[in-house]
Amino acid sequence: MNKKVGAGILTSVVALGVLAGCGGAGDQKDAGQGGAAAGGTTELRFYTFGTEGNYAWKKTIAAYEEKNPGVKINVIGLSEKGDTQEALKKLDLAAASGEAMDVLMFSDAASYAQRVALGMVAPIDDYIAKDGYKVNEEYKVDTKLNGKYYALPGKFNPWYVLLNKTMLDAAGLPVPKDWTWDEFMDYAKKLSKGEGANRVYGTYFHGPQNGGWLDYVKLAMSNQPENPEFIKADGSSNMDSPLFKKSLEMRVKMEKEDKSATPYADMLSQKLNYRTQFFNQKAAMIVTGSWMNTELGGTDQVPLNFDVTVAPFPKNNASEQGGYATVTTDYISVAAASKNKDEAYKFIRWLTTDGQLVQGKNIPAWNKVKQEDLGKIIDTILAGTKNPEKVDKASLVSVLANSKSSAIVPPVSYQAEVYKAVNEEFEKLILGKQDLDTTVKASQDRVNSIIATNKK
Repeated sequence: MNKKVGAGILTSVVALGVLAGCGGAGDQKDAGQGGAAAGGTTELRFYTFGTEGNYAWKKTIAAYEEKNPGVKINVIGLSEKGDTQEALKKLDLAAASGEAMDVLMFSDAASYAQRVALGMVAPIDDYIAKDGYKVNEEYKVDTKLNGKYYALPGKFNPWYVLLNKTMLDAAGLPVPKDWTWDEFMDYAKKLSKGEGANRVYGTYFHGPQNGGWLDYVKLAMSNQPENPEFIKADGSSNMDSPLFKKSLEMRVKMEKEDKSATPYADMLSQKLNYRTQFFNQKAAMIVTGSWMNTELGGTDQVPLNFDVTVAPFPKNNASEQGGYATVTTDYISVAAASKNKDEAYKFIRWLTTDGQLVQGKNIPAWNKVKQEDLGKIIDTILAGTKNPEKVDKASLVSVLANSKSSAIVPPVSYQAEVYKAVNEEFEKLILGKQDLDTTVKASQDRVNSIIATNKK
């Protein structure tokens, strides 16, 4: 793998290099630092951004420990809010400080690839071969990086569109079963109403921002079976794709002409959040990931006071095959510094299979979950919300059953640099500092330059 990484984690590279040189996580003889505890119990330290509310760790870990009495799992939560950026900073600091680590969980492909490049993550190919399965057949998401496996995928969260069904009904609009971005834009116009502080926008886009949430700059690229990213599978730039320009055009038209999307400047200045924009009925639709399943029926923090429905990720043309969408997963890995790699692998294999069913919080990436069981899983997920009866379950099940992942493009170690550059050029466009063609050209030039700089 290319060892050059984004500037934001160079400090970690140095610190982790020192860490690797001294043999990893240091002395682990006592139970508090991992390894074998008194009485022959193996203690695993599991670092995760996932909160109890979103992952039901207590129930899940108890089930594993009951089946494996010689193992104790210590869940180390890295963010009380489930903030993945905060979690990564704490994880890097913990690694650099020499804390004992056994199992690591990453929320996105870029974070996963970067930590692999830093040497924080152990390859698990030998374990997979010994178990006798193929990852791309066993799971819906292939986690291979440059020919090796460093993680197994947990959940399967395709992106979809959440809609305020109460507003849909009032506007006389049917729940979309199969639609295009043009139809999405039309819906957004028809669902926008009011003025000033009382304005309800047809939609709200939660990105890009600070080099994150770049999905919102490539919406028309994300529904393709191949190469949905800024960089192609062969490592070359995909910035000349006409679908990149279309994605930008759509954002500009909806905000500037149609006035159907919450202004980007408002998102930044008011620090808006997609949950509150949708649940407070400031936006009639949001394009988001199905990690929202656990919140669809409302929560104590964000109550639900209207009916909710779900539509598939829009297509570019009516003739295209639907169902393709951005898919997120949890990359669950064995730490390179772990003294308990056998037990750590055994745990991540269980957590990404039967453990997903015990957890009951997400649709698993595991292919052994039968289609007919999907409804039961959804029932379990929605039962954890305040008002599951307000959710259009039939549409939700249909969308999830028919969603599929594009071919996974292995992320490059310098992905953060690419995201930052595209983010900066998008902001010049949306804030009126440069036109569309200039933005496309500048984005292409900057990404090509980043690729060239990072080549060996």
